[in-house]
Amino acid sequence: MSVPQHVAIILDGNGRWAKAKGMPRNYGHAQGSKNVERICEDGYKMGIKYLTVYAFSTENWNRPQSEVDALMKLLRNYMKTCLKTAAKNDMKIRVIGDKSGLDDDIRGRIDELEEATKNNGGLNFQIAINYGSRDEMVRAMKRLAGDCVDGAVKPEEITSELFEGYLDTHDIPDPDLLIRTSGEMRLSNFLLWQLAYTEFYFTDVHWPDFSKEELIKAIEYYNSRDRRFGKIKEEEDV
Repeated sequence: MSVPQHVAIILDGNGRWAKAKGMPRNYGHAQGSKNVERICEDGYKMGIKYLTVYAFSTENWNRPQSEVDALMKLLRNYMKTCLKTAAKNDMKIRVIGDKSGLDDDIRGRIDELEEATKNNGGLNFQIAINYGSRDEMVRAMKRLAGDCVDGAVKPEEITSELFEGYLDTHDIPDPDLLIRTSGEMRLSNFLLWQLAYTEFYFTDVHWPDFSKEELIKAIEYYNSRDRRFGKIKEEEDV
């Protein structure tokens, strides 16, 4: 079985999972956070090199303030445990998204985590926080436009490869497989540029219940796909 190099996951269904169990939504988010650690370990052992998770979007600020506050508290706690987990499992952590929109203490913990793990050689783990793909592209275009004004880049030199260097995901290969849990079948403003030739896998399983066995199912589906990247098979070229 061929294992995708880079898997991206939209972590969906924490709240619905908790509601089904008669628990508050925040309980679901906490359990979902724990599951991220399990899937990181399972995925790396299976041969996945890059794993990117959608933790908090630019649109999530529109949720009830109590839930946003709980998610930020959970994020603060996760940054602490993630530092220990990264050291234990040799993970390299990178946070993508607009960090300027986060509180100073969270930005400080992100900087600490990225610095402490930058030379690790295990799983490359990307966490999308205050991330929206349209926002990412606008920020990239502003930086590129600034370099054009300064004369560092000429407009005629702009290529898709050059533009990718301005994205949050620069130096990270595009995802081979996208997984979205909990039955939703949309991208929700996640990695729109990077998912151009990615295989999509949607499952009704809520994120806290997404196990190693479910990950294997997703990879088996990935293996069933005919990845052509806009080309055709040689035998069809007649």
